[in-house]
Amino acid sequence: MIAGIRVKVCGLRSLVDAEAADAVGADYLGFILYPKSPRCITLEQFRSLLPRLPPRQKVAVSVEPTPEELSEWLAAGFDHLQVHFRPETPAATVAAWAAAARGKLWLAPKIPAGVAWRPEWLAAARTMLMDTYHPAGFGGSGKTGDWPYYARCRDEHPGHQWILAGGLGPENVARALSETGARWIDVNSGVESAPGVKDAAKIGQLAAAIRQHAAGGKPIPS
Repeated sequence: MIAGIRVKVCGLRSLVDAEAADAVGADYLGFILYPKSPRCITLEQFRSLLPRLPPRQKVAVSVEPTPEELSEWLAAGFDHLQVHFRPETPAATVAAWAAAARGKLWLAPKIPAGVAWRPEWLAAARTMLMDTYHPAGFGGSGKTGDWPYYARCRDEHPGHQWILAGGLGPENVARALSETGARWIDVNSGVESAPGVKDAAKIGQLAAAIRQHAAGGKPIPS
């Protein structure tokens, strides 16, 4: 954790970027297995990285995978499975993901702010990720979302764990934490120098901003 906040650095594609996330205390390393993402890596690339990766939790990020793919990713060494999906996805499909994930499923439905989270989603997983809605994609827009909506969903479903994602970086993470009360965040483009290339300085600045927020806004001695 970083000052009591759980942090996932997503879209990792190299060992050096994973080490930068580890160095500041990130809890989770996210790897995107969705071929349409500019940050995508193959399962074979992940397998080659795995023996050298820091001992942090590894998260496979995908869009509407098959249950067989989820099982394969668990067997490959992932600790959690983050699934983005359209809201019209049948409940039976979501249930199949939950069965394949064996308690390691994180759900990230693509829904506009204000839309209620469906009971079948809440029943399928304990961890929910709220990314910024964008009609043309599944997150990764680099834009912030509706923070009051996040706070409302979290308050309405306190039995679940809620991850805040979408456009978070060193310049706005303190405000996001203040306005949402989030205790778990996901960062990606906000700590990059280019899509899929993390910036160690920005990752360090993010961690510093989180620590400063936890200290009541007071600068933390280096």
